[in-house]
Amino acid sequence: MKRSVAILAMLLAAGCSSDPVDETKNWAPERIYSAAREELDGKNYQKAIGYYEKLESRYPYGRYAQMAQIESAYAYWKDGEVAQALAACDRFIKLHPDHPNVDYAYYLKGRINFNEDLGVMGYLAEKDMTERDPRAAREAFDAFRELVSRFPKSRYAADARARMNYLVNALAAAEVNVAQYYLRRGAYVAAVNRAQFALVNYPEAPAIERALKVLVKAYDEMGLADLRDDARRTLDKNFPNSTAKLHESKSWWKLW
Repeated sequence: MKRSVAILAMLLAAGCSSDPVDETKNWAPERIYSAAREELDGKNYQKAIGYYEKLESRYPYGRYAQMAQIESAYAYWKDGEVAQALAACDRFIKLHPDHPNVDYAYYLKGRINFNEDLGVMGYLAEKDMTERDPRAAREAFDAFRELVSRFPKSRYAADARARMNYLVNALAAAEVNVAQYYLRRGAYVAAVNRAQFALVNYPEAPAIERALKVLVKAYDEMGLADLRDDARRTLDKNFPNSTAKLHESKSWWKLW
């Protein structure tokens, strides 16, 4: 019995001795932060995240913890952890609304959504747009808008404005693509609704010309002559070069 207990004790001791040693156990916060930045700069994002998590858990207060929160958001993003990156941005904004770097948190949140796989890069593709979710693009726009509204002189404001312009055009194109999708399938009310949404929300976007064409065709198919003529007059006034194609062929809408 005593021999069994001794063997068990030896096995337990061996198991304990095999546990990994935490080299950061006695590190000061600045040393952990320095190690995290070194890994971040070296694009070793998982290691950087590990150091940031240790830093925040051990030293939850002070500037190093704040820097860890926002820099870990960037590391999560570059490591492909989009949801965690966005959560980290939101957390930083909530905890530190007056922080000198909160403008960067808004910018980073916008950039993360802007580059989502189902985000804006696919909106202009000739595909079935009802299968795409424009939520990421809208959230990117909202983050950029908050940035330029609250911090118009931020170093990130100019880039945010440029991305907002692109997003407006992309979102308008997405809505009109969906309207065309419905139009081709004979869902005329749905086509009208999506085209009108684009007209109301993105009146300056290039896709507005196509939105008006959708209205003309959809109203014509539904036998709503007055609404059709109103949409046609608006199209003629704002896009006179479209009228020739409109009057040349009844199938003009198929040539988009």
